[in-house]
Amino acid sequence: MALWDRLKESASTMQTQLMAKKNELTSGAFRDASMAMCALVAAADGRVDPSERQRVAQLITTNDVLRNFPTDDLHRRFEENLDKLTSDFALGKVDVMREIAKARKKPAEARAVIQIGIVIGGADGDFDETEQAAVREACHTLDLPPHEFDL
Repeated sequence: MALWDRLKESASTMQTQLMAKKNELTSGAFRDASMAMCALVAAADGRVDPSERQRVAQLITTNDVLRNFPTDDLHRRFEENLDKLTSDFALGKVDVMREIAKARKKPAEARAVIQIGIVIGGADGDFDETEQAAVREACHTLDLPPHEFDL
């Protein structure tokens, strides 16, 4: 199977798994960690072009799992995290990883945050090495083995 097909299949599988847990994923910690993860993946290469920002914002709006939260609140949190990363990537990354770590206490939420990162990363058809590395780092922050997610 080609790499692209595996990525599409993996993102689809992750979204299906997220939907199965939708009713469990309602905490503020999950919300905060998810938006931090979205920003981290969007800015994984150290920059965010407007089309990427718009694509991720649209995915946040249309993702069924994230509909547990007000869309405007999610967008605000996503943008705040992106602003931190784009103004000073190294310092912003520390703050963003702290937000991601909020999901560490609940393994189902921690796994869901990683799955959201994979879905976001694969949404443009290219879950590139910098995005994968960012999600792997988040796995370590959440005390999850990256190989569990084929990373």
